[in-house]
Amino acid sequence: MKTEKTIIGVLAWDNGSSDTLSQLESMTGNMLHPDTFDFDLRIARVEGADYKTIVESPSDNILKNMIVSARMLEKEGARAITTSCGFNAIFQKELADAVEIPVFASSLMQIPMIYCSLKQKQAVGVITADKQHLTKAHFINSGILESIPIRVASISQVGEFAKLRDNPTAILNSNLFINQVVAVAEELVGKNPEVGAIVLECTDLPPCAPAIRHATGLAVYDIVTLLRMVHDAIA
Repeated sequence: MKTEKTIIGVLAWDNGSSDTLSQLESMTGNMLHPDTFDFDLRIARVEGADYKTIVESPSDNILKNMIVSARMLEKEGARAITTSCGFNAIFQKELADAVEIPVFASSLMQIPMIYCSLKQKQAVGVITADKQHLTKAHFINSGILESIPIRVASISQVGEFAKLRDNPTAILNSNLFINQVVAVAEELVGKNPEVGAIVLECTDLPPCAPAIRHATGLAVYDIVTLLRMVHDAIA
């Protein structure tokens, strides 16, 4: 039962998008699933925001729309703002400058804290939606020093994710999706035994986190762990 009045605003992808990836929002544990948090989220669908304009080709026009939505959320009582895609890290500074409340654009912002918790020779693993488009700027804008060792794995070619991204009539098999993401995590750790913790960049991956923790034995951080911490800080 949700009793908290504290509101975290979410800059989410456009409802008008035909992107079948939106099916992932129906999975238990997804940040936009109504049962994931015991506090309120207020979702603002940003016009034009989708995989192409956020992940593949970050758009200044979409940034302008996001700023308008962020200011609207602030006016409506939001105490903090986040986004529904970790690739919005590219816009972290601009979004934070646009409002008077804290902005947490990406789960990647947890990496400096996580790295401090590890042994000196360990690295932070990152599982992203699209390794090809995850740039140095995304990490820098998340406050991550270049000296922090990061090992990145991608789900861009994973069967269920690629199917949803590329096929407008695709239907999600949620169990298969989780199993495929866990396999990516196991491969990441197998190839990089120095990885001491994992961060899920993609905001659709938290439903996979329990299974990844079980399979790898590692701590797994994501947008859900970040927002729970943010909520406790501002409530």
